[in-house]
Amino acid sequence: MPLTEPYDDHLPQEDPVAGDGAVGDPDSSDTPADSGGDPAVEPEPTLPEPVRQRIVALTATVLPTLPADEVPVPLRRVAKFAPNRRARLGAPAIAAQLTADPLFRQRVTARVLADAGDLGAAVVEGTAPAVADPVEVAALAYLARPRGWRELIDASGAAVRAEADSAVVAELVREAEQRATRAEHDRAVARVEAEKLRDELARVREELGQLREESRQLARTLRETQTRERRATELLATERGRAARASADVDAELRRARARLAEAEAAAGVARASAKEARSVDDARLWLLLETIGQAAVGLRRELALDPVDKLPADFVADAFAEQPGTAPAGPAARARDTDDPARLDQLLALPRAHLVVDGYNVTKRGFGEMSLEQQRKRLITGLGGIAAQTGDEVTVVFDGAERMHGLPPAPRGVRVLFSRKGETADELIRRLVRAEPAGRPVVVVSSDREVADGVRRHGAYPLGADSLLRRLARS
Repeated sequence: MPLTEPYDDHLPQEDPVAGDGAVGDPDSSDTPADSGGDPAVEPEPTLPEPVRQRIVALTATVLPTLPADEVPVPLRRVAKFAPNRRARLGAPAIAAQLTADPLFRQRVTARVLADAGDLGAAVVEGTAPAVADPVEVAALAYLARPRGWRELIDASGAAVRAEADSAVVAELVREAEQRATRAEHDRAVARVEAEKLRDELARVREELGQLREESRQLARTLRETQTRERRATELLATERGRAARASADVDAELRRARARLAEAEAAAGVARASAKEARSVDDARLWLLLETIGQAAVGLRRELALDPVDKLPADFVADAFAEQPGTAPAGPAARARDTDDPARLDQLLALPRAHLVVDGYNVTKRGFGEMSLEQQRKRLITGLGGIAAQTGDEVTVVFDGAERMHGLPPAPRGVRVLFSRKGETADELIRRLVRAEPAGRPVVVVSSDREVADGVRRHGAYPLGADSLLRRLARS
């Protein structure tokens, strides 16, 4: 089978332009000389399973010894595995890289041949010592790829198959010997069992005589039992009469109990009607109280001449957060809850006048850290714009930065974008935003930084992990 077949049928094949040359000679090939200078593209040979496993084991052994810049990116993590786990867990990636990257294979081959010593030198020359392990020879030939390396692999496959056939024949012989031994044992057991059966027959005949005598005794006992049964039947008839009288008494008592139950149900209905009437009176009183409070609030707003505000508390922090340290409001910590439930974010955003504060880079580097910082910011701000449009809540996203970035696209409606100033981190700016909010307003802070979560929780905010927001954005 090909080197990568047991793991992935869709791994890329080796680039035919790179060739299958031996180590130190990238241009060498086992293409026949009379091919006219246009080497034919030959598929990867079918490797016996022991040869494939040995190739992966050799590569896993030398992988940590390669310089970091010579290790392909997909294998850098595999190179850090423990020796007993590297070949087992990293086999798919190692096999794919050996097939697709001739340069990497040459680097590995150089290390493997150096460790193989004389055997490696013989394989490079295209010969295989008669006493050498055919699996080891085939593995070195696949990596080094000298002239005639495919024949070496075919010879190894034939040797492996011959060993497997020999093992099968030996197993069949062993099974035949075991069956003969079991047959002899079964015959001996059968002879012993026959002797036991003859003894058992004699014993059964003796027991049969005893059973006949017992049968005669049981017949006498049966006649006596039938006599006692007739007497018991007469007694049963008498007891049935007594039970019938007792049942009549129970039925009468049951009728009296049902009558008392009907009276109790009638009394309960009267009580429920009275309770309903009392509840209606309480509802009327409560409505009147709420109406009075509402009218009082309207009058108080008119008396104080309060106009709608143009700026929110977070806007003041955005204007002068570097100069105003702020103080923590008293008593809001009781409203904070520690939860990582993703559904909790939707519940909190559904609260009236909720304020969502997002630790920008903490979320983007966790969700899409492979992008550039500019793309991370753009993707997060765009997603928050959708949340602001759906919920109507106030949204503020904070990024680390000594000064405001230039050339940013305009923020979506309802989203405020802030950058921390020089000498101050985004975590400190987030805590200033939370402290600026009035007690009682729901403030949701999204950050996987435990220090940030503990800090805002003390000021009454609701800390949530970055995964909650990432899942919410993915759902949008």
